Amino acid sequence: MTELAFTCTGVRSDPYAAGPTLVFRLRITASGGAPVHALALRCQLRIEPARRAYGSGEAEALHDLFGDRSRWGSTLQPIQFAQVAVMVPGFTGETETDVPVPCTYDTDVAASRYLAALDDGDVPLLMLFSGTAFTGAGGFRVEPVPWDREARCPMPVTVWREMIEQHFPGCGWLRLRRDTIAALLAFRSRRALPSWEETVRALLDAARAAEPEPPGPAWAGAVLPRTGERTAP
Repeated sequence: MTELAFTCTGVRSDPYAAGPTLVFRLRITASGGAPVHALALRCQLRIEPARRAYGSGEAEALHDLFGDRSRWGSTLQPIQFAQVAVMVPGFTGETETDVPVPCTYDTDVAASRYLAALDDGDVPLLMLFSGTAFTGAGGFRVEPVPWDREARCPMPVTVWREMIEQHFPGCGWLRLRRDTIAALLAFRSRRALPSWEETVRALLDAARAAEPEPPGPAWAGAVLPRTGERTAP
């Protein structure tokens, strides 16, 4: 049976993709010298949050995902990032191939919320492999890729930020129900607002104006005695 080993040698953003896409560079080694005619590879990517440290600002931003730091011993569980398939052309001994991974900026997805909370450093990614290898020197043999094949890939946070800025420069993403969008559109039309940005700002300004004044301290408005004047007990 052909022994396959996998190593992630780097990751970059794809500036020419239609949507946010990361490209992982993968080195594949096949032992024994037998040719691999083709490799139908499946790759699952997971984030392993427990494998890095976090600053106070990052911890605050991750509170919705993992809770207080006192609970992180049990809440820092792996997060599913992506699952992709790639067809690797034939090779003998060793080859390298690109693994494109389409990404989402949906902040309702746990992986995106996690990545958006990080300030710097690396994202601790783990690549898990499976699939089918078509091998054989004097014939044709079909072999499964063992389920225990994996590779660690520390992805710089700067790579993620670069990819997001390429597709959503200076912007965020918010998912809303259709009826909410319809109500926002009606509000925008009534006010003749030029953009969704102005629409949301108008709503925020209106909400801020409607907020009651915060109560002052208990002594506010009280008549204080003049200096040297005694008050009744």
